[in-house]
Amino acid sequence: MTMLVFIVSLIAAMAIGMPIAFSLLLSGVIMMFFLGDFDTQIISQNLFVGADSFSLMAIPFFILAGDLMNRGGLTLRIVRAATSLVGHIRGGLGYVSILAILLFASLVGSAVASTAALGAILIPMMTQAGYDRGRSTALIASGNIVSPIMPPSVPMIVFGVTAGVSVTDLFIAGIAPSIYIAVALCLVWAWVARKDKVKALPRSSFKEMAKACLDAVWAILMPVGILVGLRGGFFTPTEAGVIAVVYALVIGMFIYRDLKPKDIMESLISSAKTSSVIMLLAAAAMVSAWLMAVGNVPQEISSILSPLIDQPLLLLIVINIIIILVGMAMDVNPTILILTPVLMPVVEAAGINPVYFGLLFVLNNVIGLLTPPVGTVLNVAVGAGKISMERLIKAITPFLIVEVVILFLLILIPELVTVPMEFFSGE
Repeated sequence: MTMLVFIVSLIAAMAIGMPIAFSLLLSGVIMMFFLGDFDTQIISQNLFVGADSFSLMAIPFFILAGDLMNRGGLTLRIVRAATSLVGHIRGGLGYVSILAILLFASLVGSAVASTAALGAILIPMMTQAGYDRGRSTALIASGNIVSPIMPPSVPMIVFGVTAGVSVTDLFIAGIAPSIYIAVALCLVWAWVARKDKVKALPRSSFKEMAKACLDAVWAILMPVGILVGLRGGFFTPTEAGVIAVVYALVIGMFIYRDLKPKDIMESLISSAKTSSVIMLLAAAAMVSAWLMAVGNVPQEISSILSPLIDQPLLLLIVINIIIILVGMAMDVNPTILILTPVLMPVVEAAGINPVYFGLLFVLNNVIGLLTPPVGTVLNVAVGAGKISMERLIKAITPFLIVEVVILFLLILIPELVTVPMEFFSGE
């Protein structure tokens, strides 16, 4: 009954247009009255506990680093390097986009930011070359869901903190699935782009390729350095965020010289606004999570799903179907913050690897960024591509289908995640 009170009050608050963080607080207050234990001190204490996390400090640093890199010219150099390598292939600008997205994802960690940054550059470029605007926009939108999976990933940090799972292990677990998605998108693009009668770009000479890649090498070295540092235990994810900010400042100001003092101030303000939204969500979610624990909600969910605990595969399929449905109506971070405390006891009881589950959970949630009615990435892509939502949904369908297929392949064949994870972690 407590869970029903929470769900109804949360949906009602969101339905009247209340921001999700305040909807979570309101549903927490309503649960308090339902449990007969209203106390403002409990609310304030849990708000502080929700935001008081060393690992959560990584979020504002990585957001700031990604914004500084975008303003510092790293995005454009990555696109140029990708164009020189694969731009001459038939449908080449599509492969350029996928390669650029894969590289840029490892700098930003946010699907929305990556879609806005790369969409502004690549969609006009593809349209001018003769590619269908709808298919081009769909490719950019669907490709950018690797951003919250590739390290550094903001949703991975949120899940790791909420579930008490190693953020470093989650980062490493996201590498292989990101590559799977990129390869699958290349195959789908090769199929859908046949309808576009365009000429391939001129093949770049070896000298031009070398120059473009050398120019982008400073952008590519940052994620490589972070992964090596995390894998070697030289620094924590939070410390990696600080290093990324310093690196972005040095490269943007003194190597590429595209980053100006005015850009730094704008980046600080923008990143603070974005970070504050996530931190407030984390704080508000802690209130609801504490009250759900007091109201024995995890135990209620466990009892409902208990017949499936001895069948981990079936349990994972059921949980992921639930997440898909929830993800169509809610954004990534609120879904993670709300569902993680409820689902983790069941996952642990079933003996499922929490890092493996975290990867599936985050991937499922970010696929929800491409589904209406909420679909944050869809809305950003509509603006970047200057097309209607209806046209984009039609064009994105084949890409979305293959990403869902990959999700369920990862569920059916855990080794696709666990074996590469062991390889990258050196186990």
